[in-house]
Amino acid sequence: MQQQQGNRFFFNVDWITVLIYIALCAIGFVNIYASVPPEKTMAFGFNELYGKQLIYVISGLILGLAILLFDGRLFNVFSPFIYGGTLLLLLAVLVIGNKVAGNQAWIAIGSFKLQPAEFAKFGTALLLARYVGSFNPKFRDFKSIAIAALIVGAPLLLIMLQPDTGSALVFLAFMFPLYREGLSGYFLLIFLGMIVLFVADFLVPTWILITIITVIAGLFIYNNRRKQKIIFSTVFVTVFAIGYLFLIKVAYEKVLAPHQRSRIELMLGLKTDNRGAGYNVIQSQIAIGSGQVTGRGFLEGTQTKYGYVPEQSTDFIFSTIGEEWGFLGCSVVIGLYSFLLLRLINLAERQRSTFSRVYGYSVACILFFHVFINIGMTIGIIPVIGIPLPLISYGGSSLWSFTILLFIFLKLDSNRMGFF
Repeated sequence: MQQQQGNRFFFNVDWITVLIYIALCAIGFVNIYASVPPEKTMAFGFNELYGKQLIYVISGLILGLAILLFDGRLFNVFSPFIYGGTLLLLLAVLVIGNKVAGNQAWIAIGSFKLQPAEFAKFGTALLLARYVGSFNPKFRDFKSIAIAALIVGAPLLLIMLQPDTGSALVFLAFMFPLYREGLSGYFLLIFLGMIVLFVADFLVPTWILITIITVIAGLFIYNNRRKQKIIFSTVFVTVFAIGYLFLIKVAYEKVLAPHQRSRIELMLGLKTDNRGAGYNVIQSQIAIGSGQVTGRGFLEGTQTKYGYVPEQSTDFIFSTIGEEWGFLGCSVVIGLYSFLLLRLINLAERQRSTFSRVYGYSVACILFFHVFINIGMTIGIIPVIGIPLPLISYGGSSLWSFTILLFIFLKLDSNRMGFF
C-alpha cells in the first residue's frame, strides 16, 4: 500500500515543469558549447566547460529525480538541520575558501569549486517556510518580523562578508513570500523607497535630499498633528531615511570594492569607461544587438567565438543567446522563464499547506530575481553584480542548487493531497 501511494505521488509530479527545466538546461549546454573558442569545439572533451556542464546537467537531473523519491515530510522535519548546514558552509568558506575576483566564495573540492551561497538559498527557503507554516505569524508584531528577518539575515550577512553582493541581494526576494502571508505593504513601499534614495544619493547632493525629506515630513506631521501614532511613525521614518543616506555613502566608500563602485557609476551615467569596468557591458550589448531578429546562427557569433565578452559562459551567457539566436531566441528563453514563474505561482497557490505555499513562492521569487538581474546587467540597465542565469549559466553549484530548489517544491506539490 505504501509503495502504491509512493508511486502515485511520483506520477502526480508536474512533468510540464520538469520539461521546462530540461529545456533550459539544454539551452544552457548548447550556448556554453558555443561560447568556447573554435579550436575547442572540434573534438568533444569532458575537460572543457561544455563537457563539465554536461556532467552537471546529467547529475543534476539524477539528483532531481532522486528528490522525487523522498518522503516530502522530511524536508519540513529536517529544514533546521539543512539551514544550519548551509550556515556552517558559509562560515567555512570565510576560513578555508578560495578567493576568486576579490570574493572568497568557493570551497575547492578537488577540481570542483563549491559555492555555499547558492545552497543557502534553498536552506533559507525551507526554514522560512517551516517557521511560517508552524507558527502562522501574521507579521503585524515586532517579534514575528524579527524572527523572519533573522532567518533571512543570517546567511545574507555571511555572504556579504565574502563579499558577494550579488548573491546577497537575491535574499531580498524572501520579502515577497512574506508579503503573500500577511507582511504589511508598507515594507514593500519602504523597500522601493530605499532603492529610490540609493539612486538619488548619487545624483543629488545629500543636503538637498535631507531638506526635501524634512520638508515633506514636516508637512505630513502638520496635516496629522492630532494623531500621535502617525507623528511618531513619520519621525521614525524620517530619521531612518536620513540615516540611510549617510549609510549609503559609508557602504559605498568602505564596503564595496572599486570595481563594484565603478559599475554603479557607469550605470548611473556618472562616468564612462569603455576600456575598463564598462567593457563587459558594451561588448555584451554589441553581441546582443548584432543578433538582430534571427541571430547569426549556431557557432557563427563573432563576439561569442572570439572572446570579446568576458565571462561569456557564466554571467554573460545571455549575450551568446542574443548574438547567435537573435531576438527570437531571446524571446524563447524569456518566454520559458515567464511560463515557469507563472506555473510555480499557480502551483504554490493550490497548496493545502502553508509550508508548501511559502516554499513555492520562495522558489519563484528567487528565480525571478536571478533572471531579472542577470538579463538586466547584460543589456546595461542593472549594475554588473555577478549572478548566474538559472539553469543556463555554466557552473555546478548554481545548477544543482536550482535543481534542488525546484524539485523539492515539485515533490511537495505531488504530496499536496496527502501530507501536512
